[in-house]
Amino acid sequence: MRRIKIFNGRIVTPYRLVNNGVIVVEDGKIASISNENVEIDDCLEIDAKGNYIAPGFIDIHTHGGGGHDFMDGTVEAYIGAARMHAQHGTTAIVPTTLTSTNDELKNTFAVYKEAKKINADGAEFLGLHLEGPYFSMEQRGAQDPRYIRNPEHEEYMEILGWSDDIIRWSAAPELKGSLEFGRILKSRGILPSIAHSNAVFEEVQEAFENGFTHITHLYSSMSGVRRINAYRYAGVIESAFIIDGMTVEIIADGAHLPASLLKLIYKIKGAENTALVTDSMRAAGMPEGEYILGSLDGGQKCIVEDGVAKLPDRTAFAGSVATCDRLVRTMVEIADVPVTDAVKMMTATPARIIGVQDRKGSLAAGKDADIVLFDDKINVNMTIVKGKIVFSKQI
Repeated sequence: MRRIKIFNGRIVTPYRLVNNGVIVVEDGKIASISNENVEIDDCLEIDAKGNYIAPGFIDIHTHGGGGHDFMDGTVEAYIGAARMHAQHGTTAIVPTTLTSTNDELKNTFAVYKEAKKINADGAEFLGLHLEGPYFSMEQRGAQDPRYIRNPEHEEYMEILGWSDDIIRWSAAPELKGSLEFGRILKSRGILPSIAHSNAVFEEVQEAFENGFTHITHLYSSMSGVRRINAYRYAGVIESAFIIDGMTVEIIADGAHLPASLLKLIYKIKGAENTALVTDSMRAAGMPEGEYILGSLDGGQKCIVEDGVAKLPDRTAFAGSVATCDRLVRTMVEIADVPVTDAVKMMTATPARIIGVQDRKGSLAAGKDADIVLFDDKINVNMTIVKGKIVFSKQI
């Protein structure tokens, strides 16, 4: 059935709630939105029963979930993770790699292309995010130190030649060669992001001027105030707050950042410049226990406990096990953010950061019918991707 009418719900816009909202979907697009129940012939009618009707969640930084990692190098891993995330309200994702060998990277590029062709029942793939290998060794976090290095023109140009699906690449801008790297990415329409960096403000400022306009998982694996030769220097964290045009993303799982920092980021950067991301690894949506971060063959062991993934020695987190509904719930219940802004940080803002706001991120006529229905506790009842119901439970 090509037409769907969703009625009797609270439509979440980027600015307000529309009570008794009605959305009509036709051929995978939003046909109309109103607060009056309209009669539509030959359509599937969905009674939202007073629940929220929101844009589908967009996760621009995820490594996997449901027991799968995108570095596994299989189509099944991509499809399995996409289906699991859809069950939690996610309608679009940006699969993310880890610091690895170039052979693993090249392989996952090919696998992504195959998976994208047959991905019909999960969150849509929007493009690839490369996280590494151009990172600061001091701020490597859970990234494998065996592969960390400086950007070399010949190498990254070769990698860019392997795939036209890359839409963002995270790197440390203070490394030799990073500014040229950022300029080249920007010229190709790829978003350069600051990550795993030990930079000071002056280096971040210069990086921003060379294309690095976004910061990957703010506060995680990056410099704060540093003392160099007795003098204090602002780090990446402070730079994010100082530079008005800089966008940020945060892992709002309630573990990576406490309520106080979530509130600080929201107060300074606002919902317009802050995206929520899961940074999820394969254990998202799975029981706690021992897992592998990265590929099953070449990844690192980690432990999932207390709702978060950690390195075996517990010296650092190893990604997260969060899903997008958990992020929105955390912002509403722990950070006291209005549901409209929490949803904006999970929809409109990430859509704008990666440049798909013309078709995704908000409920508007003509945009893709990516829709999620959830209750007051942010429990997902239904997920619709481009007009197709991919997850549903009794409302």
